[in-house]
Amino acid sequence: MIWIVVLVMVVVVGLVLAAVAFNRLRTQDVSAQEALGGIDVQLTRRADLVPNLVETVKGYAAHERAVFDEVTQARAQVASATGAGATVEQRAAAEAALQRGILHINAVAEAYPDLKASQGFISLQEQLASTEDQLAFARQYYNDSVSTLNTSLATIPWMWMAGPAGVRPRAFYQAAEGQEPPPQVRF
Repeated sequence: MIWIVVLVMVVVVGLVLAAVAFNRLRTQDVSAQEALGGIDVQLTRRADLVPNLVETVKGYAAHERAVFDEVTQARAQVASATGAGATVEQRAAAEAALQRGILHINAVAEAYPDLKASQGFISLQEQLASTEDQLAFARQYYNDSVSTLNTSLATIPWMWMAGPAGVRPRAFYQAAEGQEPPPQVRF
């Protein structure tokens, strides 16, 4: 009789621990997905600021067509990379392309002192700088969430519940190969 009670208690404790492990892994996975969404928001915000920057610079440097085309293509790449099916690597590559385009626009702007002094250009530069800060925070938050999730998936007892919970390790958000430093804002 006592063995039956002990066996029932062991089964109940095992089920409770399994439920806790399952819920913990699912919660960490959702947190990592939410953090990735934060990167998407900031990438989209930056991409949305770029047309205003392009239009401002176009007024001064209409002959810089190649730069404007590069930025337009990079912006389209960001739009497709922030969709539901895009990987972390695709997001990073799109971010790097847009960042290069912004650097090239800033290089064009350097040749036009009146442009650099215009209030519209200065305001856009400030918004881009703010967005860069928020994007860096979003990347760090995502990588922290992924670190927590991946650590759980690699340790006992959580690793035993990874399959039943449908949770797999996630890739860290890393700078794309050859990525340049963030745009410098000069007033």
